[in-house]
Amino acid sequence: MPRYKLTIEYNGQPYVGWQSQTGGGSVQDVIEAGVKSFCGTDVRVYGAGRTDAGVHALGQVAHIDLETPVRTDTLRDAVNSHMRPHPVAIVEVEEVPDTFEARFSATGRQYLYRIINRRAPLTLDRHQAWLVFKQLDASAMHDAAQMLIGHHDFTTFRSTQCQAKSPEKTLDVLSVSRYGEEIEVTASARSFLHNQVRSLVGSLKLVGEGRWTKRDLEKALKAKDRTFCGPVAPPDGLYLMKVDYK
Repeated sequence: MPRYKLTIEYNGQPYVGWQSQTGGGSVQDVIEAGVKSFCGTDVRVYGAGRTDAGVHALGQVAHIDLETPVRTDTLRDAVNSHMRPHPVAIVEVEEVPDTFEARFSATGRQYLYRIINRRAPLTLDRHQAWLVFKQLDASAMHDAAQMLIGHHDFTTFRSTQCQAKSPEKTLDVLSVSRYGEEIEVTASARSFLHNQVRSLVGSLKLVGEGRWTKRDLEKALKAKDRTFCGPVAPPDGLYLMKVDYK
């Protein structure tokens, strides 16, 4: 039974998230329906990670097992055709060994959060970024973010619904850069807690506004208490950019 690795891009705005839920409406449901329409049988799609409702992806990864071999370009094009008009696309298909697992073989995940820092409302970037009216100091945000890098107990920046066994994670990269009116927050780690990136971004926004200092962010981290977290950033600006494998 051949196994295929799928690299997937999607606009998360219309969906309840990646994972199938009662009532449907997930990205996973769309892909599984597309695969079934192509091959005629139910096929489970296993993703590298769950993204919440409204969160986007340029490099989500999943794997599937098919009963018979098929050309990778044929699989890509056929499933994409069956998924239309959904804003979901398989951008690459690769045949992989049956030991490969999209989730458990992953060695890292990279996220991007987009903030548009201006007074005018969003048009082209509506539902694709977080519109923040108040001027933000991206340099102060980046400086504060550096003390979050490394191995920490991230309980403060973890959803109360998080199912991870431990709140401890190692954050490899957390950087903040400004490009004109756009501020980009980049985060990389082997894995993340539920809502961790959005929680970090929301707290960094308080630093950018001057309402928090770097020390306030440090106190929030050390408190290991969810009530110390800043407001959670909306899902609109979050993108799963890439999943790394050896």
